Amino acid sequence: MLALARAHGWTPETVQMPVNVLDPHYDSFVRQVLPVLVERRIGVLAMKTFGDPFILEAVTGAKAATPLEMLSYSLSLPTSVVITGIDSPAILDQAVVAATAPAMTPEAMTALIARTEPIGLTGVNQKFKTSYHFDSTHAHPQWLGPGGQLGFEPGQ
Repeated sequence: MLALARAHGWTPETVQMPVNVLDPHYDSFVRQVLPVLVERRIGVLAMKTFGDPFILEAVTGAKAATPLEMLSYSLSLPTSVVITGIDSPAILDQAVVAATAPAMTPEAMTALIARTEPIGLTGVNQKFKTSYHFDSTHAHPQWLGPGGQLGFEPGQ
């Protein structure tokens, strides 16, 4: 996407992408895309910290990290915004604690990534990378026209 944008003389102001403790282990946005965004001064909108809730369940179920550690990890990277779902006052409180805590040290981040490695190597819990679970165009192929192009004009 970034190469195509550059080829057309366009630089996005922001990019929304998955940022979570499993990402570094499989087809990583954090390792492959984040450095390019930082270099080009493009804002990073981090999403999928808990993976809706597949990552959260896998990581906390294995006792590899707490939800607070997971949020702190995403907030400690050079992100502009960490988008997290808030469905209760307790979850809001958790987000406030994470947002107001000091950034994780590089050593703490390395240790966290090491603890999550066995869970993240296959990508199975990152369904947005390994399945059609979140792909609306797969469920609605009529939205795509010939050659995989959108079947409607922008603004329709």
